[in-house]
Amino acid sequence: MPMKTAVSPRKAPRQARSQATVEAILDAAARVLIERGYAAANTNLVAERAGVSVGSLYQYFPNKDALITALHDRHSRQMDEVMDRAFAASEHLPFDAALQHIIEGVVEAHRVEAGLHRVLETQLAGLDMLSSHEETEARIAEQMGRLLERYPDQVRVPNLRLAVYMLMHALHALVHAVVATRPSGVSLKTATHEIVRMTRLYLSSPPTTG
Repeated sequence: MPMKTAVSPRKAPRQARSQATVEAILDAAARVLIERGYAAANTNLVAERAGVSVGSLYQYFPNKDALITALHDRHSRQMDEVMDRAFAASEHLPFDAALQHIIEGVVEAHRVEAGLHRVLETQLAGLDMLSSHEETEARIAEQMGRLLERYPDQVRVPNLRLAVYMLMHALHALVHAVVATRPSGVSLKTATHEIVRMTRLYLSSPPTTG
């Protein structure tokens, strides 16, 4: 039976200098991934870009996949922080303002290292080492469900669980599009407002029959 590649860091940095070294390595890994892609990235190149020896890199990351996993986890935490702030700030707002705040938060989260995000989404989606992505999606779905539950007079879809499912998939596709490939001459603010309008229409439309 083949051995599974280790994807956990070898050790966690404890001192400020070690933490700075790890951050430099992760920053370099992000640049290499964006420029070269996953297949062409390697630990030697990352170490060179980070200004450290390969031996220093291996003190913290046993292989490329462990390094990429740590990079993905850091990226997920950064996105989580943006979304947590958006949900917290929207908690006591009227429905329309809350919805706009949340969708603007989703857009902002996807602008965090947008180039890296595209590489992680397109080239690493099938790799068995990105559990943090599923955890992030589950947390956002749970928070979105709570948001809709707070406004029963405004949200007319009969099945909130289905509504959250539809919103998660629709927003994922739309936000990726407006951040990366929106039409020339269309501002991010305008595109974001259009996503808010479409979402509001969906949530406020009367349920269909048949």
